[in-house]
Amino acid sequence: MFDFEYQLKVLPYKPGVYLMKNSLGEIIYVGKAKILKNRVRQYFQSNKNHGEKVRVMVKNIAEFEYIITDSEMEALILECNLIKTHRPRYNILLKDDKHYPFIKITVNEDFPRIFVTRLMIKDGNKYFGPFTDVKAVNETIDLIKKVFPIRDCKLSIKAETKICNRPCLNYHIGLCPGPCANLISKDEYSNIIKDAIDLLSGKDSRIIKDLKGQMAITSEALEFEKAAVLRDKLMSVEKIREKQNIYFSGFRDEDYINISSDEVDSCIQIFFVRDGKVSGREHFILDGTASEEKGEIVSNFIKEFYGGTALIPKDIYVPETVDLELLEEWLSLKRGTKVSIKIPYKGEKKRLIEMVGKNAIMTLEQFKLKYYIDKENNKEILKELSDILELDEIPQRIEAYDISNIQGVDSVGSMVVFENGKAKNSDYRRFKIKTVKGSNDYGSMQEILTRRFQHGLDEIKAIQREEIKLSGGKFSSFPDLIMMDGGKGQVNIALKVLEDLNISIPVCGMVKDDKHNSRGLIYNNIEMIFKPNSKCMNLIARIQDEVHRFAINYHRSLRDKRILHSILEDIPNIGDTRRKELLKNFGSIEGIKKASFKELINTVGMDKRSAESIISYFMVDNKI
Repeated sequence: MFDFEYQLKVLPYKPGVYLMKNSLGEIIYVGKAKILKNRVRQYFQSNKNHGEKVRVMVKNIAEFEYIITDSEMEALILECNLIKTHRPRYNILLKDDKHYPFIKITVNEDFPRIFVTRLMIKDGNKYFGPFTDVKAVNETIDLIKKVFPIRDCKLSIKAETKICNRPCLNYHIGLCPGPCANLISKDEYSNIIKDAIDLLSGKDSRIIKDLKGQMAITSEALEFEKAAVLRDKLMSVEKIREKQNIYFSGFRDEDYINISSDEVDSCIQIFFVRDGKVSGREHFILDGTASEEKGEIVSNFIKEFYGGTALIPKDIYVPETVDLELLEEWLSLKRGTKVSIKIPYKGEKKRLIEMVGKNAIMTLEQFKLKYYIDKENNKEILKELSDILELDEIPQRIEAYDISNIQGVDSVGSMVVFENGKAKNSDYRRFKIKTVKGSNDYGSMQEILTRRFQHGLDEIKAIQREEIKLSGGKFSSFPDLIMMDGGKGQVNIALKVLEDLNISIPVCGMVKDDKHNSRGLIYNNIEMIFKPNSKCMNLIARIQDEVHRFAINYHRSLRDKRILHSILEDIPNIGDTRRKELLKNFGSIEGIKKASFKELINTVGMDKRSAESIISYFMVDNKI
């Protein structure tokens, strides 16, 4: 039994990190402290000043431990790392923890390229972003390439070096100036790249003026085809300008953060300003945080968000007082240069932070409205489904299964999960068929169902013996309803597996019509036809499409790897070890084909001879 009284007494007067655990030994909260003794004791004193979330957490604390550090900064860094590792349920966790897209121009190359990347590193290249809409970013790059001929190959091209006699198709259709064939000088190409950088930086007035001037000249010369091309380029520049959103004079690279809370949740809104323009915005819904201090929520958000993002701007503007000095020191350490966190009190920056706050209020209201509408709709749909099938309980958790193969090759199975009518991607599972040979869908389905539920039974026993934690089980949650992508045969297979394992779960089959559209369910050997476009039918169709998509994608990935592996087997001097490293490094045949000699030779296990074999294979034989 954990002795709270004694452990609180021996807490040190030192900085560090504390970890709160529940009765299962799971870490439910990680925090940092300037003085561990003072901070940890606060949780177990009078709870009148605690928010609801903290009161609930304290009730679930069965023990705690701590790690002493030399400074509060070290404690902050350790806290961020532990939160990332353990994802404690009572810490503020961003559900949308992602890397945002950037536009990258490889200015450290003699003939730079332009493309989308989600990884920003200090490599001397030019980055624009972050952006929140990858589709819009790709459209912007496509528009830029319509205006400026910029190469998109991965060849390592040096100035005044001719690496091929015949440039690729892009040169002949005007999308590349042919630096590989030495058809453009480095200085001429650099001017094209400078114009592209100016366009992305919002300095488009000169470019528009030049294009209009060229249009006028070609029109007067009756060169209407050239004038039409220039007109299209001008339209592309105008579209790029439209994507630049709002402009603020005198602004640097800055982020603006504001918060809105209702009686339960909070919404953090962040605007990214780059080169004076709002390049994107993002919001995060933080469940059950409304009772916490807004400054504390913003402070925790900054730690979580910038602990995972690639870009930290020079200035971050916030609406509330946060732990400025420590956070600034930590962010400056991560960025490598000074970072300032400020509260704007007047002028344009004050108006922008207020606009971000208004967006946070609106987003939270819209989220809540959609959440409650979806929740009520899903509850109604699941109740209808339960009534139709005459189930004892409403099926809160539904699992669906499908098999995918082509003539028995690369046979795989998939399991998707819907909880409360919504897809739960974290519980999706996929299976490579191990014991069944050839095209045997029934045998394959029997294998994956047996593996899935036997794993679940084994995990439940391990949890009961306290050998693993409840959260550590990947298969221990059983469904209230199983849906098979198929008819009576697949349903009977599932029922047989469950009977053998002494498990009782209702099973139905999802059936399609002659046009391959979902039409209803088979349950207890009776086919039930649903009204087309009814809410219940839409849910069934969504589940069926999702399990089919998940199975097909897995099958394709295995097939593509097998095909890729077989092509690489034809290349001289490329053995198993090199094949694995090439696949890991370039991911696809196209990636390997486009790789430069330098990129190939820098791959683990590769040497000059093997790199030359690959280049020779693709250039001479023209294989894909």
